[in-house]
Amino acid sequence: MPQVDAAPYPFTFQPEQTALLVIDMQRDFVEPGGFGETLGNDVTLLQKVIPPLARVLAATRTAGMTVIHTREGHLPDLSDCPPAKLNRGEPSMRIGDPGPKGRILIRGEYGHDIVDDLKPLDDELVIDKPGKGSFYGTDLGEELTKRGITSLVVTGVTTEVCVHTTVREANDRGYECLVLSDCVGSYFAEFQQAGLAMISAQGGIFGWVASSEKFLEVI
Repeated sequence: MPQVDAAPYPFTFQPEQTALLVIDMQRDFVEPGGFGETLGNDVTLLQKVIPPLARVLAATRTAGMTVIHTREGHLPDLSDCPPAKLNRGEPSMRIGDPGPKGRILIRGEYGHDIVDDLKPLDDELVIDKPGKGSFYGTDLGEELTKRGITSLVVTGVTTEVCVHTTVREANDRGYECLVLSDCVGSYFAEFQQAGLAMISAQGGIFGWVASSEKFLEVI
């Protein structure tokens, strides 16, 4: 059984029971002109995730592992976007507003879709989610059960928000999660460091953390 050199101790997994989860690698978060930039963030920090994640994505596909992508976004009428989310902060553009890549974080718009370098294959599952966690308001749990998945290799953005929320949700549901440290990203260096430390703290309270190189060595 493959074993990844990880913190706080080696992560063991069965490839046929493990899915690569690619969280929200969307133009609206990663590219200029999207929602992430409207909040005043430097999106180039997230773009650093793309090359190592592309290598992991290619390797998992070659290994025949399950690959699942998520996209955060809302219905065109915003009926699934609560005021607490819609009205937060003081962005230059809010969810649903017209932007350079279409309406911000609206399903079906150009900006809502995944960046070209990580584009899903036709047979890969894409989960559209209305919130930060990948299980909330989606059928991800049912899809994992259907495929016999018990472990997740977690990647994507942002580390302290959608990645963390998903890992916590998965942990409560009994999934073992390995987070690849260079395949997740944050707009804030201090959040990246703290977010990864929190996952593997206390003997792996939420999961394991390893670099993509360590993962690629065993698949």
